Amino acid sequence: MATLLLFGPARAAAGAHEVTIDAASLTELCTAACRRFGPQFEAVLGVSAVWVNGEPVTGDAAIGERDEVAVVPPVSGGA
Repeated sequence: MATLLLFGPARAAAGAHEVTIDAASLTELCTAACRRFGPQFEAVLGVSAVWVNGEPVTGDAAIGERDEVAVVPPVSGGA
């Protein structure tokens, strides 16, 4: 099972900071997470970056059982 790490609005929408999800690909993991956490999470995921093991990914990357997948929503700030 891959570990899904959630930050900011993704964490709030899911009600958790970290969960494990059984998935073989990034698409499969995201689909399972959206099904589990609902439309608010799906909306946040749609505007978030996704990183696997500390590296940004796009598309349908393969996911292993020891991988960490982070959902990083956009942030703003500055002076």
